[in-house]
Amino acid sequence: MSLAAPVTARGLDEAHLSNVLFDAHHDDPEFGHPLLADDAARAGQVTCARAVWRICSENGWWSVFGKKRSRGGKKVGSSAHDGLVLRQFRADASNRLWLWDISEHPTAEGKVYLCAIKDVYSKRSVGYSISDRMTSRIAANALLSAVQRGRDVAGSVVHSDRGSQLRSREVARILADHDLVGSMGQVASAGYNAAMESFFSLLQINVLNRQRWATREDLRVAIVTWIERTYHRRRRQHRLGRLTPIEFETILTSQVALAA
Repeated sequence: MSLAAPVTARGLDEAHLSNVLFDAHHDDPEFGHPLLADDAARAGQVTCARAVWRICSENGWWSVFGKKRSRGGKKVGSSAHDGLVLRQFRADASNRLWLWDISEHPTAEGKVYLCAIKDVYSKRSVGYSISDRMTSRIAANALLSAVQRGRDVAGSVVHSDRGSQLRSREVARILADHDLVGSMGQVASAGYNAAMESFFSLLQINVLNRQRWATREDLRVAIVTWIERTYHRRRRQHRLGRLTPIEFETILTSQVALAA
């Protein structure tokens, strides 16, 4: 832009809007332009949907769900972290290795999404978040709940697949703020899938398949009740010596206290 044609106030406003839209699209690639417009409005950039559509169209910021699949199949997102686990999904203490993933579940009102974080050693779901939208916020909330619930979590490896929600900048900030170590594996990693799918499969059998869920709130309450009452406190696991995750953690805490 030359001095003869300086940047106009309208041009500056559009540049600011474009920056907000880019950030929102980067954090949540699933969002189409209407949801990007909502995020922009929350950031103070209120404008018409047509202007948002034009900017997104000019820059190719489309929802990943609206893109045509290539002949080679689904495109895999880039890894935000090194794969530190190397398919060895084992730990020798609590808060050494966490795995996390997101699942979706139907109700008559629409889908419910669950982001759960599982401690590989104690098998406990150390953090989770439930939402009606699959955005980076659900992953951030699950990670924050795990951090707030746990002790001495610094240095924990948090391993996931390459889902876009788990690669967001908001998640990266939380990892850095609490000295957690992000790790991402290859697509269809058998060890990772087996560890997480065992948890989600139990949820499917014990909650989701029991009935048709009319409302999101009904299903949310049922999921929380099953995790906290049944999975944590009633379901005994062979790999924990026939203890529940809560019993296993309680014994470990007592042993550590005695050793100190």
